Amino acid sequence: MRAAILAGVLTWMGATLLLAHARWFARRPLADRLRLYTPHAAPTSGRAGLLSFDSFRDLTGPLARSCGERLSRLFGISEDLSTRLARINSPYDVTAFRVRQFGAALGALAVGGVVLVATRPPVIIGVLLLLGPPLLAFLVMEQHVAALSAARQRRLFLELPVVSEQLAMLLSAGYSLGAALNRIAARGRGHSAEDLRSVTSRLHQGLTEADALREWAALARVDALDRLVAVLALNSEAADLGRLVSEEARSIRRDVQRKVIETMERRSQSVWIPVTIATLVPGVILLAIPFAQALRLFTSG
Repeated sequence: MRAAILAGVLTWMGATLLLAHARWFARRPLADRLRLYTPHAAPTSGRAGLLSFDSFRDLTGPLARSCGERLSRLFGISEDLSTRLARINSPYDVTAFRVRQFGAALGALAVGGVVLVATRPPVIIGVLLLLGPPLLAFLVMEQHVAALSAARQRRLFLELPVVSEQLAMLLSAGYSLGAALNRIAARGRGHSAEDLRSVTSRLHQGLTEADALREWAALARVDALDRLVAVLALNSEAADLGRLVSEEARSIRRDVQRKVIETMERRSQSVWIPVTIATLVPGVILLAIPFAQALRLFTSG
């Protein structure tokens, strides 16, 4: 009975929060609608109240952030969430993402409570129904961000040889480092071009080329990019920067080739796993038949 009441309260809270955020269900108050037509009126962000979506976010934000960080460390995720969100250009900050995780876990808990009340399983299965769905919802969202971050790092690593060769060509043709970065950012495509557009925007804000590139390397966390940025940071010291970048581009391309060959070898080896299993299972069965017959003859004699 208590579980049914708890599930009903959680369902009611979730439905209230969702419906309070819907325009067709919850109309804005008359004062807020007329405030737009008054001079020197401060803009309002939406409905203010105890059960509004904004108040729920402000209330649960710090708790969801601290609990989410502890759970992510408990499951072996050491990289900061803010770095991963910034790397994939997510529109959410850390607090908003943790609140979404908290809401998904709360909804999964309500579903698990309803299933628990409806089925009345044993105690161990009931505990799993209450703890498993919220934890699974949390881990699914965390793994999604981690997978997007790893995929972006790999894509950037594969694009670096072309970008570094373009930089070397432009620098050798007489372009300055800032002009070369602007040209690649304006005409390029892919994740590297997106990151270079962020680098150029930081240059427009007053940063030097070396500082902006170091910020990019610290955010991306790709070893090949760290080496390339270290070479580009010699812009004010090296007389022939294009030649140095060209040598580093060849080194990065060799690293990419080794990585591709390693991936191909791993995939070719994984092909033999089902073949080995398909060969061993019939062999074990054929060996088991004479072995069982020999045991039968030994015991009967």
